[in-house]
Amino acid sequence: MRTSHFRVIWGSVSLPKHKRYWGTQRVARVCQVSPATVANWIDQGLLKGHKTPTGRRRVEAEDLTAFLHAHEMAVPPELEGGNGHDVVVVVDDDPGYLKAMVLTIERSDLDVEVVEAATGVDALLEIGRVQPSLIVLDYSLPDLNAPQVIQRLLEPGRRLDAEVMVVTGGMPDEAAVGLRQMGVKVILNKSAGMPAVVDAMREALRRRKAA
Repeated sequence: MRTSHFRVIWGSVSLPKHKRYWGTQRVARVCQVSPATVANWIDQGLLKGHKTPTGRRRVEAEDLTAFLHAHEMAVPPELEGGNGHDVVVVVDDDPGYLKAMVLTIERSDLDVEVVEAATGVDALLEIGRVQPSLIVLDYSLPDLNAPQVIQRLLEPGRRLDAEVMVVTGGMPDEAAVGLRQMGVKVILNKSAGMPAVVDAMREALRRRKAA
Protein backbone atom coordinates (compact mmCIF):
# COMPACT_ATOMS: atom_id res chain seq x y z
CA MET A 1 0.00 0.00 0.00
CA ARG A 2 1.38 3.39 -0.96
CA THR A 3 2.19 5.64 2.02
CA SER A 4 2.56 9.39 2.40
CA HIS A 5 1.18 12.03 4.76
CA PHE A 6 -1.97 13.90 5.66
CA ARG A 7 -1.96 17.50 6.74
CA VAL A 8 -4.90 19.50 8.09
CA ILE A 9 -5.39 22.46 10.44
CA TRP A 10 -6.97 22.28 13.99
CA GLY A 11 -8.76 24.33 16.53
CA SER A 12 -9.52 28.00 16.69
CA VAL A 13 -11.16 27.46 20.10
CA SER A 14 -8.92 28.68 22.92
CA LEU A 15 -8.02 25.83 25.25
CA PRO A 16 -6.12 25.83 28.55
CA LYS A 17 -2.47 24.83 28.38
CA HIS A 18 -2.28 21.08 28.65
CA LYS A 19 -0.29 19.25 31.28
CA ARG A 20 2.81 17.56 29.92
CA TYR A 21 3.74 14.05 30.97
CA TRP A 22 6.97 12.09 30.74
CA GLY A 23 7.27 8.31 30.46
CA THR A 24 9.68 6.19 32.49
CA GLN A 25 12.11 5.85 29.57
CA ARG A 26 12.58 9.62 29.23
CA VAL A 27 12.70 10.18 32.99
CA ALA A 28 15.31 7.43 33.27
CA ARG A 29 17.51 9.12 30.65
CA VAL A 30 17.34 12.43 32.53
CA CYS A 31 18.06 10.85 35.93
CA GLN A 32 20.64 8.43 34.50
CA VAL A 33 18.95 5.39 36.06
CA SER A 34 17.01 2.45 34.66
CA PRO A 35 13.30 2.68 33.74
CA ALA A 36 12.66 0.04 36.41
CA THR A 37 14.15 2.35 39.03
CA VAL A 38 11.87 5.18 37.92
CA ALA A 39 8.88 2.81 38.10
CA ASN A 40 9.86 1.86 41.65
CA TRP A 41 10.16 5.53 42.63
CA ILE A 42 6.64 6.14 41.37
CA ASP A 43 5.19 3.02 43.01
CA GLN A 44 6.83 3.91 46.34
CA GLY A 45 5.61 7.50 46.21
CA LEU A 46 9.12 8.94 45.95
CA LEU A 47 8.28 10.49 42.58
CA LYS A 48 4.74 11.68 41.96
CA GLY A 49 3.19 9.92 38.98
CA HIS A 50 0.25 7.85 37.76
CA LYS A 51 -0.61 4.90 35.53
CA THR A 52 -2.41 5.15 32.21
CA PRO A 53 -5.24 2.72 31.30
CA THR A 54 -2.63 0.53 29.58
CA GLY A 55 -0.44 0.42 32.69
CA ARG A 56 2.19 2.90 31.55
CA ARG A 57 3.59 5.13 34.29
CA ARG A 58 3.59 8.86 33.62
CA VAL A 59 5.11 11.81 35.49
CA GLU A 60 3.83 15.34 35.08
CA ALA A 61 6.54 17.73 33.89
CA GLU A 62 6.11 20.04 36.88
CA ASP A 63 6.44 17.13 39.32
CA LEU A 64 9.57 15.90 37.56
CA THR A 65 11.08 19.38 37.71
CA ALA A 66 10.36 19.58 41.45
CA PHE A 67 11.89 16.13 41.97
CA LEU A 68 15.06 17.08 40.09
CA HIS A 69 15.43 20.32 42.04
CA ALA A 70 14.85 18.53 45.37
CA HIS A 71 17.60 16.03 44.58
CA GLU A 72 19.96 18.65 43.12
CA MET A 73 19.87 17.06 39.67
CA ALA A 74 20.20 18.91 36.37
CA VAL A 75 16.92 20.03 34.80
CA PRO A 76 16.88 19.63 30.98
CA PRO A 77 15.99 22.67 28.84
CA GLU A 78 12.66 21.21 27.70
CA LEU A 79 11.51 21.18 31.33
CA GLU A 80 12.83 24.63 32.20
CA GLY A 81 11.68 26.26 28.99
CA GLY A 82 8.29 24.66 28.31
CA ASN A 83 7.41 22.36 25.42
CA GLY A 84 10.67 21.43 23.77
CA HIS A 85 9.33 18.35 22.05
CA ASP A 86 6.44 17.19 19.91
CA VAL A 87 3.24 15.66 21.25
CA VAL A 88 1.91 12.52 19.57
CA VAL A 89 -1.59 11.11 20.12
CA VAL A 90 -1.67 7.34 19.57
CA VAL A 91 -5.16 5.86 19.18
CA ASP A 92 -5.85 2.10 19.26
CA ASP A 93 -8.51 0.00 20.99
CA ASP A 94 -6.22 -3.03 21.38
CA PRO A 95 -4.60 -2.57 24.83
CA GLY A 96 -1.72 -4.90 24.00
CA TYR A 97 -0.90 -3.20 20.72
CA LEU A 98 -1.26 0.27 22.24
CA LYS A 99 1.04 -0.59 25.14
CA ALA A 100 3.63 -2.12 22.81
CA MET A 101 3.42 0.84 20.42
CA VAL A 102 3.96 3.37 23.20
CA LEU A 103 6.92 1.38 24.53
CA THR A 104 8.44 1.16 21.04
CA ILE A 105 8.11 4.93 20.61
CA GLU A 106 9.64 5.61 24.03
CA ARG A 107 12.60 3.34 23.26
CA SER A 108 13.17 4.98 19.89
CA ASP A 109 15.17 8.12 19.15
CA LEU A 110 11.97 10.16 18.83
CA ASP A 111 11.91 12.93 21.45
CA VAL A 112 8.14 13.06 21.79
CA GLU A 113 5.48 13.08 24.46
CA VAL A 114 2.96 10.28 23.89
CA VAL A 115 -0.73 10.66 24.74
CA GLU A 116 -2.87 7.51 24.53
CA ALA A 117 -6.52 7.05 23.55
CA ALA A 118 -8.56 3.87 23.01
CA THR A 119 -11.71 5.27 21.36
CA GLY A 120 -12.57 7.84 18.73
CA VAL A 121 -14.30 10.10 21.24
CA ASP A 122 -11.34 9.97 23.63
CA ALA A 123 -9.05 10.72 20.70
CA LEU A 124 -11.03 13.84 19.79
CA LEU A 125 -10.92 15.02 23.40
CA GLU A 126 -7.17 14.45 23.69
CA ILE A 127 -6.47 16.08 20.33
CA GLY A 128 -8.41 19.14 21.43
CA ARG A 129 -6.61 19.18 24.77
CA VAL A 130 -3.00 18.73 23.69
CA GLN A 131 -3.05 20.03 20.09
CA PRO A 132 -0.53 17.41 18.92
CA SER A 133 2.08 17.51 16.21
CA LEU A 134 1.14 14.02 15.03
CA ILE A 135 -1.86 11.67 15.31
CA VAL A 136 -1.40 7.91 14.83
CA LEU A 137 -4.94 6.65 14.30
CA ASP A 138 -6.17 3.06 14.19
CA TYR A 139 -8.68 2.56 11.39
CA SER A 140 -11.18 0.47 13.39
CA LEU A 141 -12.30 1.76 16.79
CA PRO A 142 -15.28 0.68 18.92
CA ASP A 143 -17.21 3.93 18.50
CA LEU A 144 -15.86 5.94 15.55
CA ASN A 145 -13.67 4.69 12.72
CA ALA A 146 -10.78 6.70 11.32
CA PRO A 147 -12.82 8.46 8.60
CA GLN A 148 -15.41 9.54 11.18
CA VAL A 149 -12.73 10.90 13.51
CA ILE A 150 -11.13 12.81 10.66
CA GLN A 151 -14.50 14.18 9.57
CA ARG A 152 -14.97 15.59 13.08
CA LEU A 153 -11.53 17.19 12.92
CA LEU A 154 -12.41 18.84 9.62
CA GLU A 155 -15.74 20.29 10.73
CA PRO A 156 -16.17 24.02 10.02
CA GLY A 157 -14.74 26.25 12.74
CA ARG A 158 -12.02 23.81 13.72
CA ARG A 159 -8.34 23.93 12.88
CA LEU A 160 -5.71 21.23 13.21
CA ASP A 161 -2.00 21.74 12.77
CA ALA A 162 -0.88 18.13 12.78
CA GLU A 163 0.30 15.25 10.67
CA VAL A 164 -2.10 12.28 10.65
CA MET A 165 -1.28 8.63 10.01
CA VAL A 166 -3.79 5.78 9.77
CA VAL A 167 -2.58 2.39 10.97
CA THR A 168 -4.71 -0.66 10.23
CA GLY A 169 -4.89 -4.41 10.50
CA GLY A 170 -6.81 -4.35 7.24
CA MET A 171 -9.47 -2.27 5.52
CA PRO A 172 -11.60 -2.42 2.36
CA ASP A 173 -10.02 -0.92 -0.74
CA GLU A 174 -12.81 1.64 -0.94
CA ALA A 175 -12.01 2.76 2.62
CA ALA A 176 -8.41 3.50 1.66
CA VAL A 177 -9.65 5.42 -1.37
CA GLY A 178 -12.01 7.40 0.87
CA LEU A 179 -9.22 8.26 3.29
CA ARG A 180 -7.05 9.52 0.46
CA GLN A 181 -9.93 11.62 -0.83
CA MET A 182 -10.09 13.20 2.63
CA GLY A 183 -6.40 14.03 2.38
CA VAL A 184 -4.90 11.07 4.24
CA LYS A 185 -1.70 9.90 2.63
CA VAL A 186 0.00 7.85 5.34
CA ILE A 187 -1.73 4.47 5.58
CA LEU A 188 0.29 1.65 7.13
CA ASN A 189 -0.65 -1.97 7.72
CA LYS A 190 0.19 -3.22 11.20
CA SER A 191 1.85 -6.24 9.60
CA ALA A 192 4.67 -3.92 8.50
CA GLY A 193 5.79 -3.88 12.14
CA MET A 194 6.14 -1.19 14.76
CA PRO A 195 9.59 -0.05 13.58
CA ALA A 196 7.96 0.86 10.26
CA VAL A 197 5.36 2.92 12.12
CA VAL A 198 8.10 4.72 14.06
CA ASP A 199 9.99 5.40 10.82
CA ALA A 200 6.84 6.87 9.28
CA MET A 201 6.30 8.97 12.40
CA ARG A 202 9.83 10.31 12.16
CA GLU A 203 9.30 11.34 8.54
CA ALA A 204 5.92 12.91 9.32
CA LEU A 205 7.38 15.01 12.12
CA ARG A 206 10.26 16.04 9.88
CA ARG A 207 7.84 17.14 7.17
CA ARG A 208 5.80 19.13 9.64
CA LYS A 209 8.84 21.01 10.90
CA ALA A 210 9.97 21.70 7.34
CA ALA A 211 6.54 22.99 6.25
